[in-house]
Amino acid sequence: MEREELRTLRLLEAIEARGATTQRELARDLNVSLGLVNAFVRRSAKKGYFKIANAPSNRVKYVLTPKGIQEKTRLTYEYINYSIGFYREMKGALHDLFSRLESEGVERLALYGCGEVAELAYLLLHDSAIALVGIFDDAGDGREFYGHPVRSWEAIPTATFDYMFLTQTENLKGHHERLIQAGVDPGRILHLKDHVK
Repeated sequence: MEREELRTLRLLEAIEARGATTQRELARDLNVSLGLVNAFVRRSAKKGYFKIANAPSNRVKYVLTPKGIQEKTRLTYEYINYSIGFYREMKGALHDLFSRLESEGVERLALYGCGEVAELAYLLLHDSAIALVGIFDDAGDGREFYGHPVRSWEAIPTATFDYMFLTQTENLKGHHERLIQAGVDPGRILHLKDHVK
């Protein structure tokens, strides 16, 4: 699924959920710049996906048209297919990675990041002899990840593991540098991107 299609889907979902809103609120919901939202709103309205009407309090009411509902449905279907393909690809890559690590005698793995890739890694680790010995991320705000406390990256130097698996999908360079700053040997950092075909 193309990035623009995903943004269009997110915009149509936000418009359907909010109704009367401002572009600033949409930008915050979509985590994009105000200028980008403005461009997407104009482009999507021009395509006939929704109608725009003034609403009180400096808000605009966006109403999805039948064409907009049809496009949202089509994009949702594409997103589901994309997600299933992504899941299968990640599952295969993680299975291969964990099998290789097992054959090398790796016993302890720590994860850096608590997103969808980490969830899949957690589930697949149960089918291996590798123990999950820690979950770390930027925040380390005391929450739990499947019963494991999530610790801050600052706690990494006190942890014992064979490899740190970077499960983040964005800003890999920044996260990699943070792990090195925390004292992790670069040769002991695994990146998902290195194991996806």
